[in-house]
Amino acid sequence: MADSAMTATFLAVIGGASLLAVTARRLHPNDRLPSLEGWALADRSLGPVWTWLLLGGTVYTAYTFTAVPGLAYGNGAPAFFAVPYTVIVCPLAFVLLPRLWTVARRHGYVTAADFVRGRYGSPPLALVVALTGILATMPYLALQLLGIRAVLTAGGVYPRGAAGDLTMVALFAGLAVATYRHGLRAPAVISALKAVAVFVSLTAVTWLVLERLHGPGAVFDGAARQLGSPALVLAPEQQPAYGTLALGSALALLMYPHVLTAGFAADGPRTLRKVSVTLPAWTGLLALFGFLGIAALAAGVRAPRGAAESAVPMLVDRLMPGPLAGLVFGALTVGALVPAAVMSITAATGFVRNVYVEYVQPTATPKRQVRIAKAVSLTAKVGAIAFVFGLRDQDAVNLQLLGGVWILQIFPAVTVGLFTGRLHPRALLAGWGVGMAAGTVMVVRDGFSSTLALGFGAFEVYAGLAALVLNLIVAVAGTAALERLGVPRGADLTDLPSRLAVRRCPETEANDP
Repeated sequence: MADSAMTATFLAVIGGASLLAVTARRLHPNDRLPSLEGWALADRSLGPVWTWLLLGGTVYTAYTFTAVPGLAYGNGAPAFFAVPYTVIVCPLAFVLLPRLWTVARRHGYVTAADFVRGRYGSPPLALVVALTGILATMPYLALQLLGIRAVLTAGGVYPRGAAGDLTMVALFAGLAVATYRHGLRAPAVISALKAVAVFVSLTAVTWLVLERLHGPGAVFDGAARQLGSPALVLAPEQQPAYGTLALGSALALLMYPHVLTAGFAADGPRTLRKVSVTLPAWTGLLALFGFLGIAALAAGVRAPRGAAESAVPMLVDRLMPGPLAGLVFGALTVGALVPAAVMSITAATGFVRNVYVEYVQPTATPKRQVRIAKAVSLTAKVGAIAFVFGLRDQDAVNLQLLGGVWILQIFPAVTVGLFTGRLHPRALLAGWGVGMAAGTVMVVRDGFSSTLALGFGAFEVYAGLAALVLNLIVAVAGTAALERLGVPRGADLTDLPSRLAVRRCPETEANDP
């Protein structure tokens, strides 16, 4: 059970997050009518510091900070694919996010599906992009709750039975209220506390672990004795899986609606470029969390079978004094609340913009759109809680694994569409279908494995990337066939790619050099 000092510190961090959420109303412009852009994107008004906090807090989730060290604890070196993966994201974000932001701001797009609708003039293609985003986001949202539960259980802060469930509901209820009222501004202000708490607590934990375990050399030696030396170094046959996992995960990450929403909330392309250059600071945190998974091995931590993500919280509970342990657990809990809030907002926004307004109520006023989005965001949170309580933890992990494969299949429509409009929307739709089906079969057939055997030797590659290759082949071949048949395509309303290179968006001239 948790001691009183740890519990007090934990509650202080959670209370601070709640107070910050209340202050989100100060970021509201008082002279604007309610709009979905204002609620979901904070009126595209976040400067470099707020965007860095929000984007970093959204990309680096609490489950990431427990799953990566858990994977390192169980498998050693392969877990560190997450480090190059998040490094690859930064140059991709530097190139893609400012360009997509400019088009979205010019035409009032709020979601990636809005961009696809305008780029290709194809409502069906926009619909599958929106639904894929929602489908991939929901298990990711549930994983944030699983991350909270793993952290609190390991620290003895999560009561058994109904009391623990009520604790989880209470934590999420405050987030739900703040998000309902203030939209994206609520997680934006909470992300400031997340950054401070995570950076401070992780620095302290790493220093104390190195001191207690007598330096990094002793940590790796101790872990090697537990795993065996090869497990701390990639074997040659592991390298293709490692590299393709890193590349495929980086391409997929920028397609997730919650990441694009955090980017769309920036006040200009220049802000996004600055943030992309400084995001590796968050990657350093991720590497340290992975190191703590190795340290848990060296310290002799015995995580429950099938719950390796509990290894680092158990290490913290064992080695840290109560107040510091409470700070770490509070930081990880707040770390889950930020991406969970953004994910619920993006799921609601995608539904309203690309399903409700497009197919149900095209004449819905901005005020009604905001009202519907708020209701859907609450429904998403309730659904995530029901998922966590009603299904096994492994079910959420399996669905999130599939979600990464699925979201990667909208890459051709969104990212390729930023640079060329040559691909035919019907061919993109066919490619999406092939990629979704092939990726799902590849993952499920091998017992929810993220990698696919190549058929020769022991080499494996990321299943999502293999499905994306099939997707692109079908899209390119289908475009050639449809052009030969003279099948017309929809109107392009985005002025891409040629005019974007020579014409500025007037609203961003002050922000973009």
